[in-house]
Amino acid sequence: MNPGNRFGAQRPSGGVAPPAREPGPPAETRERRPGAAVVALCLALVACAAPWRQPGEGAAVERRVAAPALAERILALDPRRVTPADVRLLAQGPAPRIMLLHGGVYPVHLVMQSFGEFLVGMGYPEARIRQPGDGAWSYSPYEDASRLAGMVAWYVEKDAMAPLLIGHSQGGMQVVKILHVLAGEYGAEVPVWNPLTDRPEDRVAIVDSRTGEAQPVVGLRIGYASALSAGGAGFFLPNQWSLLGKLRDIPDTVEEFTGYWIAIDLVAWTFPGNERDRDFAATGRAHVRNVTLSAANNHIFLPLAAEIPGRAAERGWIDAYAPGTATPPPPDAGPNLLWLADVWYAVKKFWVIEAQRQLHAPRAGGAPRIGTLE
Repeated sequence: MNPGNRFGAQRPSGGVAPPAREPGPPAETRERRPGAAVVALCLALVACAAPWRQPGEGAAVERRVAAPALAERILALDPRRVTPADVRLLAQGPAPRIMLLHGGVYPVHLVMQSFGEFLVGMGYPEARIRQPGDGAWSYSPYEDASRLAGMVAWYVEKDAMAPLLIGHSQGGMQVVKILHVLAGEYGAEVPVWNPLTDRPEDRVAIVDSRTGEAQPVVGLRIGYASALSAGGAGFFLPNQWSLLGKLRDIPDTVEEFTGYWIAIDLVAWTFPGNERDRDFAATGRAHVRNVTLSAANNHIFLPLAAEIPGRAAERGWIDAYAPGTATPPPPDAGPNLLWLADVWYAVKKFWVIEAQRQLHAPRAGGAPRIGTLE
């Protein structure tokens, strides 16, 4: 092994300098203003959003401990068949961090916020989605991917669970970039990044709580990631140029990856007949799926879903959904229901998988590990 990748490797005096932030969009892009409909929608989302109560400094990390009986019930769950009752059970125990990554045109982060609220409405713990500190629902595609990869490693160490990565548009490109950073394609070393202080730590490896062994950030493998409508016009921006030629290559740093495409998408440049050029593919052992969504979907607004959990027919279809189902959505359902159901299925699946891994993780004293880190 390269000595620079050994656990506990010392950095030069003065600590680790924060990686340079990736450049944002060109000035002319930053100055571009959305249409009136977009502004009105986003103002409505802001008005309806519940205020975020930031925890005090002393409560930045909180462990909820449950009875061993709960651990036994979670360990008995089937990740492929998670019912609403199972979700209520899971919500009492450990849950992996979900890192949502929004698109790159202001103010589409509010659209991803709507999707985060959908997840909460379906039963996912809100505190496991919103960022520590400022409570933001999602990450920007202009943030440094090495910083986010270091954050992924920090969560693996502290939670004994790998985060789930879900990206939309340029955020989907950022998800793939994080996987390539973890694969060592952007540097042989990546510092661990503490999300509570938003500073890098003086190390390039963690103790993987799932195995009890030292693990460099480079080479870390997570469970699940997905990208919706990634690519196309996003390559016009310099911060995405490094993905040219590798966006659709999924390395072994993820177990399961799903790419979603709108059948006709003038932003992501997808249309019938170019599946061979647009589809993601594994470079090794990652399990990769590609799902084509209805052309009736809108590239920008597809993740809007905060109200869906309150609609009985649509929620019932989502709850019963499994990939390959032959049951059609309710007649009046929006065209984005397939994406919502497929992602929620994957979230439930890896919620169970990561919780079961956490409960099996090594721990002093041999007692079951149960609870969440906030």
